[in-house]
Amino acid sequence: MPKVRTSPVDPVLLARMQFAANISFHILFPTISIALGWMLLFFRWRWLTTHDSAWLTAYRFWTKVFALTFALGVVSGITMSFQFGTNWPGYMEQVGNVAGPLLAFEVLTAFFLEAGFLGIMLFGHGRVSERVHLLATFFVAFGTTLSAFWILALNSWMQTPAGHEVIAGQFHVRNWFDVVFNPSFPYRLTHMVLASALTVAFLLAGISAWQVLRGCCNASTPKVLRVGLTLAALLIPVQIFVGDLHGLNTLQHQPQKIAAMEGVWQTQRGAPLLLFALPDDQGRKNHFEIAIPKLASLILTHDADGEIKGLDEFRDAHPPALPLFLAFRAMVGMGVLMLLVSWAGWWLYRRSGWQAQRLPRWLLWGLAGMTFSGWVATLAGWYVTEIGRQPYIVFGLLRTADVASAVPAPMIALTLAIYVAMYLALMVAYVAVIKYMAEKPGRVLDADTDVPAAVVGGSRV
Repeated sequence: MPKVRTSPVDPVLLARMQFAANISFHILFPTISIALGWMLLFFRWRWLTTHDSAWLTAYRFWTKVFALTFALGVVSGITMSFQFGTNWPGYMEQVGNVAGPLLAFEVLTAFFLEAGFLGIMLFGHGRVSERVHLLATFFVAFGTTLSAFWILALNSWMQTPAGHEVIAGQFHVRNWFDVVFNPSFPYRLTHMVLASALTVAFLLAGISAWQVLRGCCNASTPKVLRVGLTLAALLIPVQIFVGDLHGLNTLQHQPQKIAAMEGVWQTQRGAPLLLFALPDDQGRKNHFEIAIPKLASLILTHDADGEIKGLDEFRDAHPPALPLFLAFRAMVGMGVLMLLVSWAGWWLYRRSGWQAQRLPRWLLWGLAGMTFSGWVATLAGWYVTEIGRQPYIVFGLLRTADVASAVPAPMIALTLAIYVAMYLALMVAYVAVIKYMAEKPGRVLDADTDVPAAVVGGSRV
């Protein structure tokens, strides 16, 4: 009998890597568009209330950034949605009664709303009244947030399932309110919306700082820089508070995720906070620990002697410790850096009399270098969320391996390589276009042929 050759790589792991590549690329763009839509509404409102043309210039420029971001978000989102069938056919077979309607709600109530008014927002200035144009901008911003609402409702349900019943191996909805507003949803939605706002805050500040450094700023640049720094300085403390609440919720519903994040192998009271370590999943221990006694228990339980369950209590039902441990610290580390830079930047900007040209060069370079820092923190947090759910696709109820497709590993590896190459090319193109727009704002605005010259200098109500 001939030997059956098996692939040295687990096809389920490859399928997870492929889906991770798709969702990692996709999430970058909604992370910007969710909050940027509301920033556009703010710029538009400031133009209408002050008649300062700098705010209209800011609106026109950042509308271009929004349109580019929206387009890439749509393209990558379509690709990702197909992977529910190609990578996880068993998921839709068993969970489709829950996931299908939520995805449909996102398309029908959010995407159509967003896409429908986007045309008016992009091409209606000067053709419709200012109030109608403001309303269109509001609906675009509201649509992006509503889209996040439905997607995070589904994702949160997969983390903390509720409001369902299982009949003959299939999940059925018993109570839609409980499905949508499951135990982790409020924390996850708030955390994500704040992450989007912080991502946009540093995008605004970073591009504005780059324009000052390159000597290509316009009248809107100092105002946009001030908005970005102020937004970041105000929201990061709020994000820290919400993150603490989210952590308490996760400790209650997914203690193994917390154990992996903190590198706790045995249940203990007064657990130390590991500033650095290398968790060893095979040896079930940590190497090179640098710890602060009892601080993990104090942070996670608000009690220095609070109990944290260890991974040994979950054996074959917990996520890998090393990637969660490192990703969580990357997220927190980037958040602390964003806090320090935004506070220092806001203070120095205020001392300079809000004169961007008077800011220290080191600060401008630092802000420019952190233009996409929100992406780093968002991706790290997303990896903590998604890897932390493993080995389940619906936490505690349905294992990922049980719903994977039967596609051979070599085929998955080939398509994974194609996806990664394509996404890297698109990412380079996106950043290159943003850089061009930042350095040539005059050309970008001159190409805005839908705005009559008379409208730039006055209001049409």
